[in-house]
Amino acid sequence: MNLHDKKLKFLEEKANEIRQDIIEMLVEAKSGHSAGPLGMADIFTALYFQVLNHNPKRPDWPERDRLILSNGHICPVRYVAMAHAGYFPIEELLTLRKLNTRLQGHPHRTSLPGVETTSGPLGSGLSQAIGIALAGRLDKKKYRVYCAMSDGEHDAGNVWEAILFAGKNKLNNLTAIVDRNNIQIDGFTETIMPLEPFKAKYEAFNWHVVEIDGHNIEQFIDATNEAKAVYEKPTVIIAHTIPGKGVSFMENDYTWHGKPPNPEEAKRALYELRTLQGQIESEHQ
Repeated sequence: MNLHDKKLKFLEEKANEIRQDIIEMLVEAKSGHSAGPLGMADIFTALYFQVLNHNPKRPDWPERDRLILSNGHICPVRYVAMAHAGYFPIEELLTLRKLNTRLQGHPHRTSLPGVETTSGPLGSGLSQAIGIALAGRLDKKKYRVYCAMSDGEHDAGNVWEAILFAGKNKLNNLTAIVDRNNIQIDGFTETIMPLEPFKAKYEAFNWHVVEIDGHNIEQFIDATNEAKAVYEKPTVIIAHTIPGKGVSFMENDYTWHGKPPNPEEAKRALYELRTLQGQIESEHQ
């Protein structure tokens, strides 16, 4: 599809706003993950403001699309996108990881309306998404299931069991979205446990594979539409992203996988992101 320039500008600006709020949340919490949430901001913006069939005023609407977050540690990006979409007040974002908050360090299903599953143990999300997709098929429901995953969690064997199961059962209502940022907590994925040839592995397990630039919002939306046109197998979107995207001193540095910025680093990060906001505006004029 060709997004109208005005809509694309809105999505790009929204993604940048979401990155700024992620920084604000993390520095307030003094805890949390930086690289993954910043890297996935474009995709979560597209999901909540273009792709998902959902209703923030009716988070339990039976016909809603389901979004499962398998790599729960990147939840700041989901929380910010949800707040901007209207699920809860934006001011609540500053309660991240605080005592009795609804915004836990990993999403908790019964704490926050609109969160479908509790996540934490890496490698579990795709199996949960498969169960929901299979139930939707049995109940003859039209909703689609999306599962956001990390590349590093593919080190877990149960991910590959799930991939086998979905391929065997031709779950065409399931779309997995892999954040292919090439980092995990201890270093680069291809050093710790090489995943390549990544695309070929999914194809061998009978999945339809689309590879995209994870910072190109139009490409991602096109990929989700392509998935809807594939009737004989599930789809995986391998989204190549830059960890820490938008903050120069965080980009492609795996040490930012699991730590927040300090106040001085947050100030620098916000300056860069606000400068980028002006560039986005000028590009669309």
